[in-house]
Amino acid sequence: MVMKKLQELVEKAKTLRKMRISVAVAQDAPVLKSIDEAYKEGIIHATLVGSKKEIERIASELEVDLSNYEVIDAPEEDEAVRKAVELVHDHHCDLLMKGKVHTSHLLHTVLDKNYNLRTGRTMNHVGVFEVPTYERLLIITDAAMVIAPTLEQKVDSIYNSEKVAHVIGIDTPKVAVLGAVETVNSAMPATLEAALLAKMNDRKQIKGAVVDGPFALDNAVSEEAAKHKGIESPVAGRADVLLVPDIEAGNILYKALVFIAKGKLAGTILGARVPIVLTSRADDDESKLYSIALSTLIAQE
Repeated sequence: MVMKKLQELVEKAKTLRKMRISVAVAQDAPVLKSIDEAYKEGIIHATLVGSKKEIERIASELEVDLSNYEVIDAPEEDEAVRKAVELVHDHHCDLLMKGKVHTSHLLHTVLDKNYNLRTGRTMNHVGVFEVPTYERLLIITDAAMVIAPTLEQKVDSIYNSEKVAHVIGIDTPKVAVLGAVETVNSAMPATLEAALLAKMNDRKQIKGAVVDGPFALDNAVSEEAAKHKGIESPVAGRADVLLVPDIEAGNILYKALVFIAKGKLAGTILGARVPIVLTSRADDDESKLYSIALSTLIAQE
Protein backbone atom coordinates (compact mmCIF):
# COMPACT_ATOMS: atom_id res chain seq x y z
CA MET A 1 0.00 0.00 0.00
CA VAL A 2 1.36 3.42 -0.96
CA MET A 3 2.00 5.79 1.93
CA LYS A 4 0.15 9.09 2.00
CA LYS A 5 1.67 10.60 5.15
CA LEU A 6 5.23 10.78 6.46
CA GLN A 7 4.09 9.56 9.88
CA GLU A 8 3.58 6.19 8.18
CA LEU A 9 7.37 5.93 7.90
CA VAL A 10 7.59 5.93 11.69
CA GLU A 11 4.74 3.44 12.05
CA LYS A 12 6.36 1.06 9.58
CA ALA A 13 9.77 1.40 11.22
CA LYS A 14 8.24 0.39 14.55
CA THR A 15 7.33 -3.00 13.10
CA LEU A 16 10.89 -3.81 12.01
CA ARG A 17 14.19 -4.44 13.75
CA LYS A 18 15.63 -1.49 15.67
CA MET A 19 18.63 -0.15 13.79
CA ARG A 20 21.72 1.28 15.48
CA ILE A 21 22.68 4.75 14.30
CA SER A 22 26.15 6.27 14.64
CA VAL A 23 25.99 10.02 15.29
CA ALA A 24 29.09 11.95 14.26
CA VAL A 25 29.90 14.90 16.59
CA ALA A 26 26.74 14.35 18.61
CA GLN A 27 26.97 17.48 20.80
CA ASP A 28 24.13 19.21 18.94
CA ALA A 29 20.79 19.96 20.61
CA PRO A 30 18.44 19.44 17.62
CA VAL A 31 20.19 16.19 16.71
CA LEU A 32 20.11 14.83 20.27
CA LYS A 33 16.44 15.74 20.55
CA SER A 34 15.58 13.94 17.31
CA ILE A 35 17.60 10.89 18.34
CA ASP A 36 15.76 10.77 21.66
CA GLU A 37 12.39 11.03 19.93
CA ALA A 38 13.31 8.22 17.53
CA TYR A 39 14.47 6.06 20.44
CA LYS A 40 11.22 6.68 22.33
CA GLU A 41 9.27 5.76 19.19
CA GLY A 42 11.08 2.43 19.28
CA ILE A 43 12.86 2.63 15.92
CA ILE A 44 16.56 3.04 16.82
CA HIS A 45 19.40 2.44 19.21
CA ALA A 46 22.14 5.08 19.04
CA THR A 47 25.84 5.46 19.56
CA LEU A 48 26.73 9.10 20.25
CA VAL A 49 30.27 10.03 19.26
CA GLY A 50 31.72 13.37 20.30
CA SER A 51 32.67 15.44 23.31
CA LYS A 52 31.17 13.52 26.22
CA LYS A 53 31.23 16.63 28.39
CA GLU A 54 29.24 18.64 25.84
CA ILE A 55 26.87 15.77 25.10
CA GLU A 56 26.13 15.44 28.82
CA ARG A 57 25.59 19.20 29.17
CA ILE A 58 23.14 19.38 26.27
CA ALA A 59 21.38 16.18 27.33
CA SER A 60 20.85 17.65 30.79
CA GLU A 61 19.30 20.80 29.33
CA LEU A 62 17.00 18.71 27.11
CA GLU A 63 16.24 16.19 29.87
CA VAL A 64 17.56 13.38 27.67
CA ASP A 65 18.45 10.23 29.60
CA LEU A 66 21.88 9.27 28.31
CA SER A 67 21.70 5.85 29.97
CA ASN A 68 19.63 4.82 26.94
CA TYR A 69 22.59 5.39 24.63
CA GLU A 70 26.15 4.34 24.06
CA VAL A 71 28.37 7.41 24.37
CA ILE A 72 31.92 7.42 22.98
CA ASP A 73 34.12 10.30 24.09
CA ALA A 74 35.94 11.89 21.16
CA PRO A 75 36.52 15.58 22.01
CA GLU A 76 38.19 16.53 18.72
CA GLU A 77 36.02 16.81 15.61
CA ASP A 78 38.32 14.81 13.34
CA GLU A 79 38.51 12.00 15.87
CA ALA A 80 34.73 11.96 16.34
CA VAL A 81 34.00 11.83 12.62
CA ARG A 82 36.52 9.06 12.00
CA LYS A 83 35.22 7.01 14.92
CA ALA A 84 31.57 7.44 13.89
CA VAL A 85 32.33 6.29 10.35
CA GLU A 86 34.52 3.46 11.63
CA LEU A 87 31.58 2.13 13.67
CA VAL A 88 29.63 1.73 10.43
CA HIS A 89 32.61 0.21 8.64
CA ASP A 90 32.95 -2.35 11.44
CA HIS A 91 29.20 -3.16 11.31
CA HIS A 92 28.71 -2.00 14.90
CA CYS A 93 26.20 0.54 13.56
CA ASP A 94 23.74 0.22 10.68
CA LEU A 95 23.61 3.82 9.51
CA LEU A 96 25.20 7.22 10.02
CA MET A 97 23.92 10.64 11.09
CA LYS A 98 25.51 14.06 10.82
CA GLY A 99 25.82 15.98 14.07
CA LYS A 100 27.62 19.28 14.67
CA VAL A 101 30.04 18.93 11.77
CA HIS A 102 30.24 20.36 8.27
CA THR A 103 28.68 18.10 5.66
CA SER A 104 31.83 18.18 3.52
CA HIS A 105 33.97 16.93 6.41
CA LEU A 106 31.65 14.02 7.14
CA LEU A 107 31.28 12.99 3.51
CA HIS A 108 35.00 13.28 2.85
CA THR A 109 35.53 10.73 5.60
CA VAL A 110 32.73 8.50 4.31
CA LEU A 111 34.46 8.46 0.92
CA ASP A 112 37.84 7.57 2.41
CA LYS A 113 38.73 4.22 0.81
CA ASN A 114 39.96 2.93 4.18
CA TYR A 115 36.36 2.71 5.43
CA ASN A 116 34.97 0.77 2.45
CA LEU A 117 31.67 2.67 2.38
CA ARG A 118 31.84 3.51 -1.32
CA THR A 119 29.59 1.64 -3.74
CA GLY A 120 30.74 3.18 -7.02
CA ARG A 121 27.44 5.02 -7.30
CA THR A 122 26.95 8.76 -6.89
CA MET A 123 25.93 9.87 -3.41
CA ASN A 124 23.03 12.27 -3.46
CA HIS A 125 20.18 13.62 -1.38
CA VAL A 126 16.67 12.22 -1.81
CA GLY A 127 13.76 13.91 -0.06
CA VAL A 128 10.15 12.87 0.46
CA PHE A 129 7.72 15.75 0.86
CA GLU A 130 4.24 15.84 2.35
CA VAL A 131 2.47 19.01 1.23
CA PRO A 132 -0.99 19.90 2.64
CA THR A 133 -2.33 20.98 -0.76
CA TYR A 134 -1.10 17.88 -2.61
CA GLU A 135 -2.76 14.47 -2.42
CA ARG A 136 0.33 12.26 -2.36
CA LEU A 137 3.92 12.19 -1.24
CA LEU A 138 6.49 13.64 -3.65
CA ILE A 139 10.09 12.45 -3.96
CA ILE A 140 12.62 15.10 -5.01
CA THR A 141 16.26 14.61 -5.94
CA ASP A 142 18.80 16.26 -5.61
CA ALA A 143 18.12 19.38 -3.57
CA ALA A 144 21.05 19.37 -1.20
CA MET A 145 24.24 17.71 -2.37
CA VAL A 146 25.29 17.38 -6.05
CA ILE A 147 25.71 20.89 -7.41
CA ALA A 148 25.53 20.36 -11.18
CA PRO A 149 24.88 16.66 -11.85
CA THR A 150 26.15 15.05 -15.02
CA LEU A 151 24.00 12.71 -17.07
CA GLU A 152 25.60 9.73 -15.34
CA GLN A 153 24.98 11.24 -11.91
CA LYS A 154 21.33 11.81 -12.81
CA VAL A 155 21.06 8.12 -13.68
CA ASP A 156 22.39 7.29 -10.21
CA SER A 157 19.90 9.76 -8.71
CA ILE A 158 17.09 7.84 -10.38
CA TYR A 159 18.31 4.55 -8.92
CA ASN A 160 18.67 6.10 -5.47
CA SER A 161 15.16 7.56 -5.70
CA GLU A 162 13.82 4.10 -6.59
CA LYS A 163 14.95 2.83 -3.18
CA VAL A 164 12.98 5.58 -1.48
CA ALA A 165 9.95 4.91 -3.66
CA HIS A 166 10.00 1.24 -2.66
CA VAL A 167 9.97 2.20 1.03
CA ILE A 168 6.80 4.26 0.60
CA GLY A 169 5.13 1.49 -1.38
CA ILE A 170 5.74 2.40 -5.02
CA ASP A 171 7.17 -0.53 -6.98
CA THR A 172 7.81 1.25 -10.28
CA PRO A 173 8.07 5.00 -9.70
CA LYS A 174 7.22 7.53 -12.39
CA VAL A 175 10.18 9.90 -12.72
CA ALA A 176 9.72 13.36 -14.23
CA VAL A 177 12.97 14.97 -15.37
CA LEU A 178 12.40 18.68 -14.80
CA GLY A 179 13.40 21.76 -16.75
CA ALA A 180 11.92 25.20 -17.32
CA VAL A 181 9.90 23.96 -20.30
CA GLU A 182 8.43 20.71 -21.56
CA THR A 183 10.07 20.80 -24.98
CA VAL A 184 13.64 19.99 -25.99
CA ASN A 185 15.63 23.17 -26.55
CA SER A 186 19.30 23.05 -27.58
CA ALA A 187 19.95 26.25 -25.62
CA MET A 188 18.76 24.56 -22.41
CA PRO A 189 21.02 21.60 -21.54
CA ALA A 190 18.62 20.31 -18.88
CA THR A 191 16.03 19.59 -21.57
CA LEU A 192 18.56 17.72 -23.70
CA GLU A 193 19.61 15.52 -20.79
CA ALA A 194 15.97 14.92 -19.91
CA ALA A 195 15.32 13.62 -23.42
CA LEU A 196 18.41 11.41 -23.22
CA LEU A 197 17.29 9.94 -19.90
CA ALA A 198 13.85 9.22 -21.33
CA LYS A 199 15.38 7.45 -24.34
CA MET A 200 17.75 5.48 -22.09
CA ASN A 201 14.72 4.33 -20.14
CA ASP A 202 12.96 3.31 -23.37
CA ARG A 203 15.98 1.17 -24.29
CA LYS A 204 16.19 -0.41 -20.81
CA GLN A 205 19.47 1.34 -19.99
CA ILE A 206 17.62 2.66 -16.94
CA LYS A 207 15.46 0.04 -15.27
CA GLY A 208 13.01 -0.10 -12.41
CA ALA A 209 11.23 3.18 -13.17
CA VAL A 210 9.27 4.96 -15.88
CA VAL A 211 11.32 8.00 -16.86
CA ASP A 212 10.19 10.85 -19.10
CA GLY A 213 11.02 14.47 -19.76
CA PRO A 214 11.60 17.26 -20.07
CA PHE A 215 8.72 18.51 -17.97
CA ALA A 216 8.04 21.92 -16.53
CA LEU A 217 6.94 21.50 -12.92
CA ASP A 218 3.25 22.06 -13.63
CA ASN A 219 3.16 19.33 -16.27
CA ALA A 220 4.83 16.88 -13.92
CA VAL A 221 2.42 17.26 -11.00
CA SER A 222 -0.85 18.42 -12.58
CA GLU A 223 -2.77 16.21 -14.99
CA GLU A 224 -4.90 19.21 -15.91
CA ALA A 225 -1.84 21.26 -16.89
CA ALA A 226 -0.38 18.37 -18.89
CA LYS A 227 -3.67 17.82 -20.71
CA HIS A 228 -3.99 21.53 -21.46
CA LYS A 229 -0.57 21.46 -23.14
CA GLY A 230 -1.33 18.26 -25.04
CA ILE A 231 1.34 16.18 -23.32
CA GLU A 232 0.74 12.45 -23.55
CA SER A 233 2.93 10.46 -21.19
CA PRO A 234 2.41 7.97 -18.35
CA VAL A 235 4.44 10.36 -16.19
CA ALA A 236 2.72 13.65 -17.08
CA GLY A 237 0.76 14.97 -14.12
CA ARG A 238 1.38 11.76 -12.14
CA ALA A 239 5.07 11.94 -11.23
CA ASP A 240 6.23 10.17 -8.10
CA VAL A 241 9.80 11.48 -8.43
CA LEU A 242 10.92 14.96 -9.50
CA LEU A 243 14.50 14.94 -10.81
CA VAL A 244 15.68 18.55 -10.70
CA PRO A 245 18.31 19.91 -13.12
CA ASP A 246 20.70 21.24 -10.47
CA ILE A 247 21.05 22.02 -6.78
CA GLU A 248 19.84 25.61 -7.19
CA ALA A 249 16.51 24.58 -8.67
CA GLY A 250 16.20 21.73 -6.19
CA ASN A 251 17.03 23.79 -3.12
CA ILE A 252 14.61 26.56 -4.09
CA LEU A 253 11.85 24.00 -4.64
CA TYR A 254 12.68 22.28 -1.33
CA LYS A 255 12.56 25.55 0.66
CA ALA A 256 9.40 26.73 -1.13
CA LEU A 257 7.56 23.52 -0.26
CA VAL A 258 8.64 23.72 3.39
CA PHE A 259 8.44 27.44 4.16
CA ILE A 260 5.68 28.63 1.83
CA ALA A 261 3.56 25.54 1.24
CA LYS A 262 4.06 24.36 4.87
CA GLY A 263 5.29 20.97 3.74
CA LYS A 264 6.98 18.31 5.85
CA LEU A 265 10.13 16.49 4.80
CA ALA A 266 12.00 13.25 5.24
CA GLY A 267 15.45 13.25 3.67
CA THR A 268 18.47 11.00 3.40
CA ILE A 269 21.71 10.65 1.46
CA LEU A 270 22.03 7.48 -0.59
CA GLY A 271 24.79 6.01 -2.68
CA ALA A 272 27.11 4.92 0.13
CA ARG A 273 26.96 1.46 1.70
CA VAL A 274 24.52 2.78 4.30
CA PRO A 275 22.03 5.66 4.35
CA ILE A 276 23.26 8.91 5.90
CA VAL A 277 20.84 11.06 7.88
CA LEU A 278 21.77 14.63 7.05
CA THR A 279 19.24 17.25 8.08
CA SER A 280 19.31 21.02 7.87
CA ARG A 281 19.21 23.15 11.00
CA ALA A 282 16.14 24.74 9.44
CA ASP A 283 14.31 21.39 9.42
CA ASP A 284 11.91 21.04 12.33
CA ASP A 285 11.94 18.20 14.87
CA GLU A 286 9.23 16.33 13.02
CA SER A 287 11.20 16.32 9.77
CA LYS A 288 14.31 15.11 11.58
CA LEU A 289 12.34 12.21 13.07
CA TYR A 290 10.90 11.33 9.66
CA SER A 291 14.40 11.45 8.15
CA ILE A 292 15.68 8.97 10.72
CA ALA A 293 12.71 6.68 10.11
CA LEU A 294 13.18 6.82 6.34
CA SER A 295 16.87 5.97 6.63
CA THR A 296 16.22 3.02 8.94
CA LEU A 297 13.69 1.61 6.49
CA ILE A 298 16.05 1.97 3.52
CA ALA A 299 18.80 0.26 5.52
CA GLN A 300 16.54 -2.78 5.80
CA GLU A 301 15.43 -2.92 2.16
